[in-house]
Amino acid sequence: MKTLLVHYTPRNERSNTKKLVDAFRSQIKNSVIEELNLSKDSPDFFLEDNLFAYIQRNYLGQELTPEQKKSVAKMDRMTEQLLSADVVVVAYPMYNFSMPAIVKAWFDSVMLKGKTWDAKDGTYVGLMQGKKALVLVASGGFYGKEPMTSMEHALSLGKAEFQFMGYSDVRGILAEGMSREDEQRTLSLEKSINQVQKIAQEWYANTRTA
Repeated sequence: MKTLLVHYTPRNERSNTKKLVDAFRSQIKNSVIEELNLSKDSPDFFLEDNLFAYIQRNYLGQELTPEQKKSVAKMDRMTEQLLSADVVVVAYPMYNFSMPAIVKAWFDSVMLKGKTWDAKDGTYVGLMQGKKALVLVASGGFYGKEPMTSMEHALSLGKAEFQFMGYSDVRGILAEGMSREDEQRTLSLEKSINQVQKIAQEWYANTRTA
């Protein structure tokens, strides 16, 4: 069994998002752990060269030149990394009501047609059945009531991406109020950490050493 931890936590030890990742990591049992730190190993954005190469290869079925293969090499590496994992955890802070651009670039990199999803008879088909995904997000404010509920696009988008790829079990936790008074922040973070640990305990309860 393999677990992939993908995180964007540039504030390091001061990051509440990192505390969520660490809480999950502490409960992992009988699993190889691979880590992708997006603050240090950043995905490529779709620009002219790699976008054209991706469309040419994955949509049109055409061969790529050596230079074109090089332009999509990092996307292919990150996609293969995701494909090899049975459990993936993606963690990031909310930026301006959504996910940071670098995290969206990672999703764009691994959501490759013919690899993690496909289209058959006019219908989109996820290719990641049998796998589990958890999205962990820390936000400064609270999003439980309108008008804020309709402005939350960080956790909901992350979950939607995994659902589109066909993951069989998709969960999400939003640690809210991280910019509020100490007591509010502490209580909210403790609640989220408990939820994270329970999910991990559930997922690894019946795993065996390879």
